[in-house]
Amino acid sequence: MKRREFITSSVLGAVGAAVAAARVSGEGATARRILIAGGRYGTAFIRYMAELTGKPRPKLCYLPTASADSPNGIIAWYQSCAPLAVEASHQDSFIASPRQMRSWEEVFLSVDGIVCSGGNTLNQQAIWKAQGIDVVLRQAWDRGIVLGGASAGSLCWFEEGTTDSRPKELTKVECLGFLKGSHSPHYDAEKDRRPLYQKLIGSGQMKPGYACDNDAGIYFADNEVKRVVSTRAGAKCYYVSVVGGQVVEKVLEPETIA
Repeated sequence: MKRREFITSSVLGAVGAAVAAARVSGEGATARRILIAGGRYGTAFIRYMAELTGKPRPKLCYLPTASADSPNGIIAWYQSCAPLAVEASHQDSFIASPRQMRSWEEVFLSVDGIVCSGGNTLNQQAIWKAQGIDVVLRQAWDRGIVLGGASAGSLCWFEEGTTDSRPKELTKVECLGFLKGSHSPHYDAEKDRRPLYQKLIGSGQMKPGYACDNDAGIYFADNEVKRVVSTRAGAKCYYVSVVGGQVVEKVLEPETIA
């Protein structure tokens, strides 16, 4: 192949991938995209993220900061990716310079999707900010790299939400703010989540936002809800706000993905 033909083919390939991503997700190829779940980000959610990239074999990176780079979580990640046509990798946050030879930019801006683990959201945010990972994740988001995760991996993208990261009780945590408003994961799985979330929103201590049951999630493009999905019958998502002085919980009925 001649050099000019090779360049043309490469450019058309890149354009084709971008167009494919836009066709799958239903918005422009440069949209900033996030796919969250309230809990359990298994093979079905990873498959959907892969489809959103528009790539035939996308590179997906797992970022297990919130779980303190748990080996069990990393193994589960590769097991979940095994049935899929993806190039799976993971990136530890607890690193040392002699072993970590690539910068955060080189790692995270070279993939097509980033999935963040569950765990301690407060510690996750502190480590990301200390390391500058938060800045690189925003660059990835701005470039159209698909972001996502469940639990701490869903909460981290919002302005604020409820967390079990501190001793004794659920509290409020401030996060990256890519997605506007607040978030509550595990809405149906932990008995204190729903009443606390509604109380904080009703009192004005927390902004209105989105709650997700385990196995249910939301796909956002440029801060707009594009699709609500679930992998379990009965799992739903909700928009919680204040209307006429009363807390209103609007059910967002999901489509099933597998």
